[in-house]
Amino acid sequence: MSNVTFYDRVEDALNNEQLKVALTRTTSKLGGLRINALASLPDADGVRDRARLIRAHTISKLADYLEQFAANVEKMGGHVHFADDAADANRIVLELAKQYDIKTVVKGKSMVSEEMHLNHEFEEMGITVWESDLGERIVQEAGEMPSHIIAPAIHYTREQAGDLLHDKLKIPLSHDPAVIVGHVREKLRQEFLVADMGITGVNFGVAETGTLALVENEGNGRLTSTVPRVHIALMGIERIVPTLDDLSIMLQVLARSATGQKLSVYTNLLTGPRRKSQTTGETDGPDALHVVIVDNGRSKVLGTELAEILYCIRCGACLNACPVYQQIGGHAYGSVYPGPVGAVLTPGLRGIGPWAELPHASSLCGACKEVCPVRIDIPRMLLKLREEGHEKGLAPAWVKMGLPMYRFVATQPALFKFVIKASGFGVRMLAKIQGNGGWLNKLPPPLSGWTEHRDFPPFAAKSFSEQFKNRK
Repeated sequence: MSNVTFYDRVEDALNNEQLKVALTRTTSKLGGLRINALASLPDADGVRDRARLIRAHTISKLADYLEQFAANVEKMGGHVHFADDAADANRIVLELAKQYDIKTVVKGKSMVSEEMHLNHEFEEMGITVWESDLGERIVQEAGEMPSHIIAPAIHYTREQAGDLLHDKLKIPLSHDPAVIVGHVREKLRQEFLVADMGITGVNFGVAETGTLALVENEGNGRLTSTVPRVHIALMGIERIVPTLDDLSIMLQVLARSATGQKLSVYTNLLTGPRRKSQTTGETDGPDALHVVIVDNGRSKVLGTELAEILYCIRCGACLNACPVYQQIGGHAYGSVYPGPVGAVLTPGLRGIGPWAELPHASSLCGACKEVCPVRIDIPRMLLKLREEGHEKGLAPAWVKMGLPMYRFVATQPALFKFVIKASGFGVRMLAKIQGNGGWLNKLPPPLSGWTEHRDFPPFAAKSFSEQFKNRK
């Protein structure tokens, strides 16, 4: 896989007709649901503005809120571990698994665990791991990584999912989602009951109370965090809100932006493990709670021009709105985090070197910023990363050659007018030769990347400047 380039993955995705069907079905549906859900929120723009302010304030004082959060988790009987990177986080989790003599693990949805490649580490130790989110289970059984932040198996049609689960889990074959879910539910219930450890992500950690907020729609997060005797919660350092009031604001925009719901089916607020005293004894919940707070490159983004990406609340709305993601899906990005947010976050956390292509995987149309519930200016950061890649000599060859040529021509008005006139004439002649109703269906590289998948319109006979000059 290391020899497969971003452009190879894009080419494969564009030629995958089933992928197009799956992406179109889901992204269009989620986009429509988001619009309707926000319309039901009084003063939606004001709430989004408030949500952005909360994220900006929290990130500006992140160290203070992390300290407060950790102290309150410990106060309520939990344990907090700070991990510098993925390897450190894996070490902590595996040591806990040894400490508690863990043989089986059930997992709720966690993007941080994907960053850590935690499942692989468990398997190396001989520990059985079961994903309990249906989408995550599909990609686990397929040996793949998620292709969407909230819909991990978005690249599967229901027909493909039914065939895969029939083959891997030996459930009755069906292509009816309700029937498939029913059979998977029966199998998962047994896994929840026998698992020694439950691992979840964390949507938000509340600093003032030490509460973990887990937002989900399947009930698997609630079972994962309460049935096994040990609960480990994996949380990126940025997933903090100062107060419960702030949490209520974030919840109002999260579900609406993610799945078009006013509120997710399950919003779990967990504060500490099960209380065992005679006066406050509880019958439900784990015996032990461990919160692993993971940095993994985030702290180096703080204070930079990319720090705004840490405002992200992982709703996935930018993926559903992005015309590039809609065509190529998540796996083409080659990263745990796909789409517009991933095109910024991945090179931000890992460095631009191996990921220089991702900031170019955007039309800069601004749809991602428009739908973001906290108004993250992703296009600005994509341009910054493109600039950084260019300065380090990592830009695509056509950009390296094309931009200096354009700069030379554009700064000389007479030459610019001549080139526009000549290129317009040449393109129109070529369109006539190709005889495709005035449109071009074949261009030379690098513009062939456009015409391989869609036609190119010819230039107007008169430029905008000429038309404006002749306007009465």
